[in-house]
Amino acid sequence: QVQLVESGGGLVQPGGSLRLSCVASGSIFSISDMGWYRQAPGKQRELVATTTRGGNTYYADSVKGRFTISRDNAKNTVYLQMNSLKPEDTAVYYCNAVGRRSGSSYNPYDAWGQGTQVTVSS
Repeated sequence: QVQLVESGGGLVQPGGSLRLSCVASGSIFSISDMGWYRQAPGKQRELVATTTRGGNTYYADSVKGRFTISRDNAKNTVYLQMNSLKPEDTAVYYCNAVGRRSGSSYNPYDAWGQGTQVTVSS
């Protein structure tokens, strides 16, 4: 199994910053893409940002210029630096990782974390 554990969520005022972290562990042979998604109450889960192992990044239009995704391949960790936060950024943020498991078959996996709450409110 592959496990993802997020941390860093919380309550912040509009205009503030938070940094989310996500560590992957378990039967990991490789991690290709890592990313962050979010789900607000009553809405579908949406992509926030992704990064490839080589460092290529993609951002949703709503967060461009405010959020930065990065990863430490040696630590199997992905980060999301969130600046200039807005009330509409309030959501549960989920970490995602895809890659191949360790073992003779190198089966692919698509793993999700349990989510961390981010609330932007005055």
